[in-house]
Amino acid sequence: MTQYTLIGAASTRAGRALWMLEELGVPYEHVGVKPHAEEVTRHYPRGKVPVLLVDGEPLTDSTAIIQYLADAHGRFTAAAGTLDRARQDAMLHLILDEFDAVLWTSARHSFILPAERRVPEVKESLRWEFSVNQASLVRRMGDRPYVTGDEFTVADLVLAHCLIWARAAKFEITEPALQDYAKRIAERPAFQRVFMKG
Repeated sequence: MTQYTLIGAASTRAGRALWMLEELGVPYEHVGVKPHAEEVTRHYPRGKVPVLLVDGEPLTDSTAIIQYLADAHGRFTAAAGTLDRARQDAMLHLILDEFDAVLWTSARHSFILPAERRVPEVKESLRWEFSVNQASLVRRMGDRPYVTGDEFTVADLVLAHCLIWARAAKFEITEPALQDYAKRIAERPAFQRVFMKG
């Protein structure tokens, strides 16, 4: 059996990988450290989390990790080389571009960049962009229960994580359809095990 060790605190993007591992129901070890901890830099000198050790081999980037896990276990993803997979990938990249990147830029100008490099004023523009992007995504999803249709996929995992992040960063979820979506996703037992502890 493949041995998985996930490095990174659930409060970071490592939460995505933890959630996927829980959805899959596979055994894993979790080392819940913050970015730049020695347990991270030993495998990834830049210090970013998460890092997934697969039989001791490091894999980085939360999206690469969750897609690898979905592919390896044949769940929560369309098959590679199919039109359904291309559509799933298109939505996944849209979410990364229009949700994750906006939130990451805000975080960089809040506490990540050196103080003299931060431009706090950019955050109002980012909040506007985030709202516009929500409306666009809702139109694209239509009345489907999940991002790409009737099945929960890696794209949903990233979108739902971005909505958690948005709330923590005080970015308003302006679309009622996304508010309802977030509530529905939060009912998943694996989600609750990762994000609703204590």
